[in-house]
Amino acid sequence: MTVSATVLDCPDPRALARFYRDLLGWTVVEDRPEWVRLRSPDGGSGLSFQAEPAYTRPVWPAAEGAQQMMAHLDIEVDDLETAGRHAEALGAVQAEFQPQEHVRVHLDPAGHPFCLFLPGA
Repeated sequence: MTVSATVLDCPDPRALARFYRDLLGWTVVEDRPEWVRLRSPDGGSGLSFQAEPAYTRPVWPAAEGAQQMMAHLDIEVDDLETAGRHAEALGAVQAEFQPQEHVRVHLDPAGHPFCLFLPGA
């Protein structure tokens, strides 16, 4: 068995795929209105986006009675400030709650949390 991709549900797969394509520099390898798949130029597992009409944005940090995140992406970077500015220029927002010094939690345009972190953090 091989894990081929992580899949994020969202209201607009093309818009969210465009965000991650531009953030990561990956390539679109499948593009349909309800499904978009990205691949890293280096190979490995991909990242896919699936239309979910009943999508509800998760909250960060978790709050009782609110939509919980089910997963998040960890993205290693060389410079937190530069990577954070790049993500924000593409439409991400930095979360108010930051639990670790060498990690920055951001929310993608659909509200999925993702972490930018320094090597060794």
